[in-house]
Amino acid sequence: MKTNHEIDYYIHGEEMQYVEIELDPQETAIAEAGAFMFMDEGIQMETIFGDGSAQQSGFMGKLFSAGKRLITGESLFMTAFTHQGFGKAKVAFASPYPGKIIPLDLSAYHGKIICQKDAFLCAAKGVSIGIEFQKKLGTGLFGGEGFIMQKLEGDGMAFCHAGGHVMKRALNPGEVLRVDTGCIVAYTQEVDYDIQFIGGVKNTLFGGEGMFFATLKGPGEVWLQTLPISRLASRILAYGVGPRKEEGSILGGIGNLFDGDGV
Repeated sequence: MKTNHEIDYYIHGEEMQYVEIELDPQETAIAEAGAFMFMDEGIQMETIFGDGSAQQSGFMGKLFSAGKRLITGESLFMTAFTHQGFGKAKVAFASPYPGKIIPLDLSAYHGKIICQKDAFLCAAKGVSIGIEFQKKLGTGLFGGEGFIMQKLEGDGMAFCHAGGHVMKRALNPGEVLRVDTGCIVAYTQEVDYDIQFIGGVKNTLFGGEGMFFATLKGPGEVWLQTLPISRLASRILAYGVGPRKEEGSILGGIGNLFDGDGV
């Protein structure tokens, strides 16, 4: 018997998706602050301390759960949406930037999925959102974005968000996939995660891809994203603060007239 609330859902959109969750009376969905889009009449919104999972017991349990969220850079609080009326009602949560929403039935993955710390979007009440430290020394020192991960535990539905396009890959036992740490969205608990030095003087000094990448060793399943939010943010920052590449050319001024800068 499932301990988490059982919810129905539908994912809308292509590049800017949102997930619409259908709740029966007294069913609850939880979400990160800022993910809410809309809800039907009869649904009550409540800010909760921690993740509201059944594993928490008393104030100290909630305090410990909320404290773990601070380590991953998240808020101490989450938002719970409970259907207090009759019949069915819908609540929707939107993705924060262009990409895809990944539905994860935790009961199909032995009750646990490990994901990037900013990937979680929403879930059925009862799903526990904790932290997963990488235990290997090399991963801790050089893992970058992959050092502190979130773990989603329970037997209900959880939804993660990824940037750009999402690739799901099933790894056979012993099969190794080498990945940029920022491109990892999630993986099953059986996957062995480690960090590997790229090597080579030219690669290290001029490669532009960093000195290390992640290795994911099967068996298990992994989800990868084409556009990590850190990569998107760095490109936008580089474009916004420095001179544009064409501004030093003869056509720079003319080009700006066409895109509105010269008006």
